[in-house]
Amino acid sequence: MPDSISSLFHKLAPAVDFCSLRIVDETSEFLGVRQDVVQPLSTSVDRGAMVTVIERGGYGYAGTSDLSAAGLREAMARARDWAATSAGRSVIDYSSISLPRPAGRYASPKSANLPRHSRRELIDLLLAESAACRIDDRIVDWEASLWTVATGQRYLTADGADIEQQFRYVMPNLSVSANAGADTQTRSFGGRGLCRQGDLSVFLDGGMIGAGAQLAEEALALLSAPNCPAGKLDLLLMPGQMMLQIHESIGHPLELDRILGDERNFAGTSFVTLDMFGDYQYGSPLLNVSFDPSRPEQFASYAWDDDGSSAEKIFVIRNGVLVRPLGGAVSQARAGMDGVAAARACSWNRPPLDRMSNLNIEAGESTLKQMIGSVEHGVLMDTNTSWSIDDSRNKFQFGCEYGRMIENGELGQVVKNPNYRGVSATFWRSLKAVGDHSTVEVMGTPFCGKAEPSQVIRVGHASPACLFEQVDVFGAEN
Repeated sequence: MPDSISSLFHKLAPAVDFCSLRIVDETSEFLGVRQDVVQPLSTSVDRGAMVTVIERGGYGYAGTSDLSAAGLREAMARARDWAATSAGRSVIDYSSISLPRPAGRYASPKSANLPRHSRRELIDLLLAESAACRIDDRIVDWEASLWTVATGQRYLTADGADIEQQFRYVMPNLSVSANAGADTQTRSFGGRGLCRQGDLSVFLDGGMIGAGAQLAEEALALLSAPNCPAGKLDLLLMPGQMMLQIHESIGHPLELDRILGDERNFAGTSFVTLDMFGDYQYGSPLLNVSFDPSRPEQFASYAWDDDGSSAEKIFVIRNGVLVRPLGGAVSQARAGMDGVAAARACSWNRPPLDRMSNLNIEAGESTLKQMIGSVEHGVLMDTNTSWSIDDSRNKFQFGCEYGRMIENGELGQVVKNPNYRGVSATFWRSLKAVGDHSTVEVMGTPFCGKAEPSQVIRVGHASPACLFEQVDVFGAEN
């Protein structure tokens, strides 16, 4: 991010209550192999800036991909016009909000002495993993890929803020599908959830290399497995499914703009209300959930959000009690309560809004063996494959790729098409054991959607395995 842009911004910035410039420069590359065939290389570059103006209580913004003096001047004029139009008509006096003026630098972690790898070498690794999936004629589809994104972002305000953040996102993927007659079963590595910040060590050392044959064997085992039985059973969810459970039934309901009603036309509202914070029993006393953008390897880590608020680890649920919403500086001012550094935009051409970043369940004290041993009759489920939840993020129904019965404290037969349903407001209170650090996995997704116009953003979830009591479980035929 050249200093010339900073100089140009400060020269052109209008004399208003507040003016900021957020510049984003992103390069993406995708390497893929499907059924042993190398797919076309995909690359993209996206660069532009968002100008935000607050004047006399009004708020306006305008994006531009033209970073010349003329382009920035025109964007500033449009943002100022919108601020003037909204003055006196907004839900809050924006001039009364004290937005931060930070300065500093942040960068994704980088391995020491990591050898360089050419695209050819990376494609050869993907081809080798693809070939390892072909262990049986019933394997009908298989693919391996590596998606990397490098993002540079600079945030400036006319009165002194200057932060620069450099991110590198790595997203490897491997999936295998087996078929017999009308039945097709798929196993994927982490449910496409091995998404982290860092360098190629995420791909090389994250466990995907060497996993193809095992996933193929599991897909074949699912073909001959019985359907998951129906009934009220204890449910042991592995991190590959906990990621989705956290995301849908904690993350989205706690977004403060949704609670305030901003999202009801598109993404929906929330069963959570402002008066719940401080005393509502969201889950059992074993449930501790943190908003943690400070964990360097996690997918949505950063030092400052897109309104310049400093990011830190903060508990949103502590000992089962709801204590804080996922709301950035603007929503905090509107609601009159503390939130977190959660104002985030998907790119330069969208304004920031309240988004979860890294939303994690803190590790407990139970080993996986202890949790399995405590179950008389239940089922283990792993890796999300389907999800459905109502527009208040309360009633839900989720499905997984893989299941195993638990009988008398022992893992039993594999079952396919395992599903479960529940209600967010009561489901988390059935939590009866939380896995220790040995069960924690760091995962994420690049595809969290919200807002009008749409924003698709990166989110991270780290979670241990968790055991729930007497959950409504069912299979495909039930």
